[in-house]
Amino acid sequence: MRRTTIALLAALEATVAVLVGLGLALVPLMLLWAVHFGLAAPIEVFLRASADIWLLGHGVDVVVQLDPATAATVGVAGADEPFTVGIALLGFAALTFLFGLRIGRRATATGTPIVGAVSAVLVTALLGAALAVLVAHPIAQPVLWQAAVLPSLVMGGGVLAGVAVAFGRSGWATDAATSAVRDRLDTLPFVAWAGIRSAIRIGVGSAVGVLGVAAAMLAVRIVIDHPTIIGLSQTLGAGVDGGIAITLVELALLPNLVVWAGSWMLGPGFAIGAGTIVSPSVTLIGPVPGLPILGALPPDGAPLGVLWLALPVLLGFGGAVLVGRGKRERDREPWWATLSVGGGAGVVAGLLMGALAWGAGGAVGPGNLIDVGPDPLLVAGVTAASVGVGAIAGAFAARARSRGAGDPDDTARRPWWRDDRAGASAEEPGEVPAGRSPDAANAERTPADEAETVELDGLTRGSHGR
Repeated sequence: MRRTTIALLAALEATVAVLVGLGLALVPLMLLWAVHFGLAAPIEVFLRASADIWLLGHGVDVVVQLDPATAATVGVAGADEPFTVGIALLGFAALTFLFGLRIGRRATATGTPIVGAVSAVLVTALLGAALAVLVAHPIAQPVLWQAAVLPSLVMGGGVLAGVAVAFGRSGWATDAATSAVRDRLDTLPFVAWAGIRSAIRIGVGSAVGVLGVAAAMLAVRIVIDHPTIIGLSQTLGAGVDGGIAITLVELALLPNLVVWAGSWMLGPGFAIGAGTIVSPSVTLIGPVPGLPILGALPPDGAPLGVLWLALPVLLGFGGAVLVGRGKRERDREPWWATLSVGGGAGVVAGLLMGALAWGAGGAVGPGNLIDVGPDPLLVAGVTAASVGVGAIAGAFAARARSRGAGDPDDTARRPWWRDDRAGASAEEPGEVPAGRSPDAANAERTPADEAETVELDGLTRGSHGR
């Protein structure tokens, strides 16, 4: 398939991803326009709002300036001054990421992943910037550079993940750009490349494990506190159309809540306003945003909540043991290489959880609402330390187990810095030494190598001149 065709297909899929996200934001707004406002309100207001919601879903800050009458109705200190809404509705970002994952896998299947990746990222950046320009209004003004950069970063992350998954299943692509990257990676020592791959697998697996347990815990909390959630929904009195809109907003915030629950399990917790904290050891909250799903917040510090701090340590340990199991080629590597694998896994997990915490928090309004969500630096540090400790212990445990299961008489094992997958040693029979041509090897063969063969009972053997 030609590169132009691949680039156009990737651009089309990226455009579809943006349109689907805009449609999900626009449908409930159109319902409000038709049912609640009776088609009397200006429709361009809802069109701009849908674009603002999509941009917010990718972490783009929107500067809001309410008119005096509306600010007085809100009743929040600072509402009459310009304020920033910056919390990402990660449901939209997750949708874009999944589209990027699909684009990366399809582009890799065609043999030219770089072309598809660049096309998808550029189109997403252009569409994001165009939306920010088109919906600019004195009441709500998206930050232009963020609109061009952040959605494209989400798309690029999904594309890279799709390319990595495809490479892991079917091997590297053969185009020039990918081959150049592969050649650069091949120059790394075997122990370095193997360690990097192991650290990434352990770190990503540990972070995904934390989020999986957090999602399960959030589901349990919603089931337990569903009477409170239903009561808060009825208190709002939003009606059928308003209830549908609020439910869709909560669904868009569901990934944020999962990250908040993960931050809670890690220990730092999260805030739902300036001066508030929700953590395993203490819960201190004040007035909260009027979303019924926040009724699932724990009312007080959880009993034995500090036991959750052992979760990332156990995940790091288990991941290191699973990844290191059967790695016989690495059981003779130096101690600092094994230590680096565990420490690198902690760094990978910390970066991933810190990035998610950064996207899951931000300002949702004026006054105390400028600080909502977890502290990304604190979450990243705690995750890196806890996962790193567990991964280091697990890496050394897997190494010791591999040594104990090895053959004590195996003294011809290769040095730790050599790649055992490169094949047998050049000194083995039938192999040509590295750096020597086959002709030179044939010229130096002994007469025994050229012995004629005779038939014996249907078999062949060397006669050695006899």
